[in-house]
Amino acid sequence: MTTNGADLLVTTLADHGVDTCFANPGTTEMHLLAAIGREARMSTHLCVFEGVATGAADGYARMAGKPAMTLLHLGPGLANGMANLHNARKAATPVVNVIGEHATYHLSLNAPLAANIEGMAATVSDRVVTATSPGTVAADTASLLEAISGGTARVGTIVVPNDVAWGECNMNKATVEPDPRPTHDADAVAPAAAALRQGEGSLLLIGAPFITARASALAYAISQHTGCMVMAEAAVARMQRGGGTPPIKRIPFHVDLATEALSGVKRAVLAGSRAPVAFFAYPGRSSEILPEGTETIALSPALSDLEAALEALAAELGAETAEYRPAPVPAADPAAAITPETLAATVARTLPANAIVADESITSGAHLFPYCGEGVPHDWLNNRGGSIGYSMPVAVGAAVACPDRDVMCLTGDGSALYTLQSLWTMARSRLNVTAVILANRTYRILANEMSKIGAGDPTGETMPLMSLDDPAPDWVKLAEGHGVPAERVDNVAGLEAALRRAHGEAGPHLIEAVL
Repeated sequence: MTTNGADLLVTTLADHGVDTCFANPGTTEMHLLAAIGREARMSTHLCVFEGVATGAADGYARMAGKPAMTLLHLGPGLANGMANLHNARKAATPVVNVIGEHATYHLSLNAPLAANIEGMAATVSDRVVTATSPGTVAADTASLLEAISGGTARVGTIVVPNDVAWGECNMNKATVEPDPRPTHDADAVAPAAAALRQGEGSLLLIGAPFITARASALAYAISQHTGCMVMAEAAVARMQRGGGTPPIKRIPFHVDLATEALSGVKRAVLAGSRAPVAFFAYPGRSSEILPEGTETIALSPALSDLEAALEALAAELGAETAEYRPAPVPAADPAAAITPETLAATVARTLPANAIVADESITSGAHLFPYCGEGVPHDWLNNRGGSIGYSMPVAVGAAVACPDRDVMCLTGDGSALYTLQSLWTMARSRLNVTAVILANRTYRILANEMSKIGAGDPTGETMPLMSLDDPAPDWVKLAEGHGVPAERVDNVAGLEAALRRAHGEAGPHLIEAVL
């Protein structure tokens, strides 16, 4: 039986469970697109910006636990999607990028769209493969899947020249043998337990692509048994929270708050995490957040089984899990203005059970994480990479992966402008996403960071580069123009009513919350 290289690639992906594609194709991807159309096991979602496609693949894989596929057009298409691939790589999210390339005989002509795709992809991928012939595409695809399913790699890119895609070949199959995941260091369990038994001054720092409710319960039990402090890394790709799951505090984003929170640490056990560092360098401050001289014990690497490491540690200590009773979520005055605190209280009190929250609230979200942790069961998704415009695309992917769950995106108005095209895909695919735009009309984080890094306070000349009020984006009109119903609110009563309406109706909604 004859087929072509594009069919072999798509069939191999589908054979190994990759069944969802977020696409922004062009001419060099037409045979790949046709092959996807012939593969009944593959569903597709059109994204009108590549950064939406790559972010959606990240969100899908975080919730589905398996890779999504992106289909991108040559080097410029990849370039448009690189920011959210950076985030996916930092989050250790499995993603398969399929990028069309000029036909091999066309490359030497330096056509207008010719680019060093391999070089570009290498900066945001753990493994890059270029298919060299139609007959080897299945093996090339399988080798990529093997690489990103193991213990050290997650984001993979396969470059497919156009003549490789359309070239005929015999149908063949390729099997995938995943690389083994790393395990925790059994020899480190006893020293880690001894360090934590000292209680005050001891820290158990946990991190992983996915911190489960069980992992949080084990960490809480260890803390209760020893008196040690437990924290999670500043950003965790996915956490199960609420519903009686013991809440785990995160290391604060801001360097001064992080340094203060860890100031008393003398011993740190790292489970699925690394020693924390500041997001940026600041004059006169250390880039390392733990106090100088802190003893660190590496119990397990990031992509190992965090639950297994904590089970071993709890057993060594004799720590048993105990019931956690959530604190009540505070009520907010209905007539009050929307502030970071009233926003958090209202979101936490209205959040549907088993919701998924994609958080990019930054300066307006200080209270959201702790308040929601005392509420109903939910999953919390954070930006591990720091590239802006992550949350709305990730919400798209999460909604595709979990169509029976409510998805909420919390994002600043500045961040949302980077990938507002996500709204169109939400409408096109009729996704259950509620996007809450926190409209303070400014890149407030930049104003905060400017003086902290020693560049002085914002001035009349620099403030316009941090302001969104001339003109202010009209998010109701922007959403409606993309096919998403929207409303604007400016007090607690309006926000609560809008949230309940959005959560009670199918399909996407946008709420512009004016702070």
